[in-house]
Amino acid sequence: MSGTREWDAETYDRVSAPQLGWGRVVLSRLPLTGSETVVDAGCGSGRVTELLVAALPRGRVIAVDGSEAMLEEAERRLAPAGDRVELIHSDLLDLELSNPADAVFSTATFHWITDHERLFQRVAGWLRPGGRLEAQCGGEGNIASFLSVVVHVGAREPYVSHLAGLGGSRLFAGAEETSARLRAAGFAAVECGLEPAPEAPPEPRAFAETVCLGPVIEALPQELVEPFLNEIMEAWGPAPTLDYVRLNISAQKGPAD
Repeated sequence: MSGTREWDAETYDRVSAPQLGWGRVVLSRLPLTGSETVVDAGCGSGRVTELLVAALPRGRVIAVDGSEAMLEEAERRLAPAGDRVELIHSDLLDLELSNPADAVFSTATFHWITDHERLFQRVAGWLRPGGRLEAQCGGEGNIASFLSVVVHVGAREPYVSHLAGLGGSRLFAGAEETSARLRAAGFAAVECGLEPAPEAPPEPRAFAETVCLGPVIEALPQELVEPFLNEIMEAWGPAPTLDYVRLNISAQKGPAD
C-alpha cells in the first residue's frame, strides 16, 4: 500500500509541533555543505521543509507529497525560496527524478507505506552513488496504546461494519528488518534504531483525528465521525499521551557497479 491520501493540511500544520521537533533532530544528522540537491520525501505542509531550505542557501529541495492539500500549504510557506524548491505531487513509490539527488530526507512518512522493500529500492534510485538517506518514521510499537483504544471502540456497533478489514494502512517496522531491507536495496553504512518519544498533544482531539486516524475517519460515514471521536476521547482518558516510538534511519548508497 502507498502513503497517498488527502489530509486536513490546515489542521495538520497547526498541531504538528511534535513532527517539527523530530524533523529538526533528523535534519541535524544530515551533513550538508549548503549546495546539495535534497529530496524531502513526504514534505507535508512544509514546516520541516522550510528548515531544510534554510540549510541549503546555494542548493535545491525537491519536496514531494501524495496530498494536494499538503502541497498547497507547503507552496504558500515555501514561496519565498522561489525556484530553489520544486514541489511534486506523487506517490513515493511512483516518483521518478530526471537527475540523481545528493540526499533524501524524510520524517513521519515512511510508516504510511507498507511495502518498504519497494520503497527503499525507489529511494536508492533517486540518489547518486554515495548519496545519503536520513529519515525517521513510526517504528515497532508506535502508538500501541492509542491503537488498542481505536480497536476496542471500532469493534463495536455501529462502527465495526465499516471498519472491518481496515488493517494494513501503515507499517511500524523494527530496526533489524529495516537494516536488512536497506542493504538489499543497495545501501551501505546502515544504522537503524528505535527511540521512545512519548508526546502529550496540546489539542488531543484535533491531533488524533488529523494525524492518527485519517484512514479510519475516511472509512466511516460522516454521521458516525463525531460519535466515534467522542468515544475515542472518552476511552483515551482526560490527560492523553501518545506512546510514540520513532524508527531512525541513516544509510549511504553504495558505489556504482
